[in-house]
Amino acid sequence: MTTTVRVPEERSARVPAEQRGPGRDRDSVRLLVSCGTEVSHHAFVELPRRLRAGDLLIVNTSPTLAAAVDGWIGHARVVVHFSTRGDDGRWAVELRDPDGRGTTRARAGGPAGTEVRLAGDVRLVLEEPLTPYGSRLWWGRVSEPDVLGLLRRHGRPIRYSYTQRDQPLSVYQTVFALPSADGGGSAEMPSAARPFTARLVAELVSRGVQFAPITLHTGVASAEAHEPPYPERYEVPEASARLINAARAGEGRILAVGTTAVRAVESAVDAGGAVRARKGWTDLVVTPERGVRVVDGLLTGLHEPEASHLLMLEAIAGRAAIERSYGEALSGLYLWHEFGDVHLILPEEGPHTEGCSSNCR
Repeated sequence: MTTTVRVPEERSARVPAEQRGPGRDRDSVRLLVSCGTEVSHHAFVELPRRLRAGDLLIVNTSPTLAAAVDGWIGHARVVVHFSTRGDDGRWAVELRDPDGRGTTRARAGGPAGTEVRLAGDVRLVLEEPLTPYGSRLWWGRVSEPDVLGLLRRHGRPIRYSYTQRDQPLSVYQTVFALPSADGGGSAEMPSAARPFTARLVAELVSRGVQFAPITLHTGVASAEAHEPPYPERYEVPEASARLINAARAGEGRILAVGTTAVRAVESAVDAGGAVRARKGWTDLVVTPERGVRVVDGLLTGLHEPEASHLLMLEAIAGRAAIERSYGEALSGLYLWHEFGDVHLILPEEGPHTEGCSSNCR
C-alpha cells in the first residue's frame, strides 16, 4: 500500500468544510463508500441512507486539547506539542521548530536534560525517549503541576503546514466530544467524527441506527517514519459494551467511527470474543496479521500512505479493497487530513450483512 499511493499536496484540505463557501456545514464533505473492491461516491449527508436500522456506530467522546504551547530553549523558539499524560505525572511531548509560516516542522528530540521555558515561568525538562525505537517523543517533567490549566491558558490546537491558518479550538471538537472527569483529552482531534452534525445524528437515530460511546485520548499523529501508534488511555463503558454485544448477537453491523474507536473496542475483547467494560492503557496495534474481532466496518478519514492506520484498514477490508478505494479517492480528487473527506468501509459479506450492492450504490 505504501508503495502504490502518493498523495499530491493539493489534495490536502486546508480549511474546514464550513469555511469553503456560503451555506456549508461540517457535513459538506464527500463520502467514499467501499464494500470489498466495489466503490461508490456520495455526499456525507447521504450517510443515513448507506446504513440501516440495527447498525451500531462506535464513537469517541474524547475532547480535543489546546495542546501546542510556545517555548524557548535558550534564545531559540520552539513549539511543544503535549501528547499524553503519564501515570507518574510526566507528559509525553514533541518539540517542533517554527517554520516561519505560522506552523512547525519536525526537529530531533532530546537530549536528556534539555530545559524548555514555557509561559508563566514554567519549565519543562526532557528526561528520556518515549520508546526505544524512536526519538521524536520524549517523557518530560513540567514544573507546573496543573498542565491542563497551562494548556487552557496558553495553548492552541496543534496545526500542521497543510492547513491555511490557525482555527479556534471549537473547530477541533466533534459533536460527540464530552468533558472528561479529569479534564483530559486528545492532543489531536478524533477527526473521523468531525463531519457529523446534530441534525445528521438525529436523522440516524430516527432511522434506527444506534451509538455506543467510548473514550480514547489520542496522542500526536505518528505518520512519520512508519511509526506504530503509541500507548493511549482508553475506556469502554459497561453500557457501551452491552450495546456492542447485543448488536453482534442480532442483525446489526458494528461500525467504528475512526481508528481510535477500533483501537479502543478491540482492546476490550475477552478470550471468548465478548466486549467487556475496560479502561486503562492500550498498546494494541491492529494489523492484517492480528485482524479484528469486533468491528465489521469503519468510517474514517483518508490517511497518508506512511500512516500505520492503513494497516488497520487492511485488517478490516483487505489490501486489494484499500488500494482500490484509495485509487478512486485520488482520481476522484477527494481531500485528505482532518478537514477532508471520509471513507465508509462496509463489510462485503458475513452474518450481519446482506451483501454490498444495495449499500454501495
